[in-house]
Amino acid sequence: MAEEPRQRVVRVAGARRARLTRVEGTLADADAEATLRSADDASAARPSTAERGPNDERLRRDVPPHW
Repeated sequence: MAEEPRQRVVRVAGARRARLTRVEGTLADADAEATLRSADDASAARPSTAERGPNDERLRRDVPPHW
């Protein structure tokens, strides 16, 4: 049975979190961030007036309480 490559935990001096090594066939951190940003930009486009519901404007103005 061939073992699949696994990520390793690497401690980073001065950092609060450890890092995981990259595995063949996965995205690097910068590539993954760019992919997420482009998806966020596409979803940030506001729908036309015909696609809006009656409470959409109120929900966009609502601010959650601070606790």
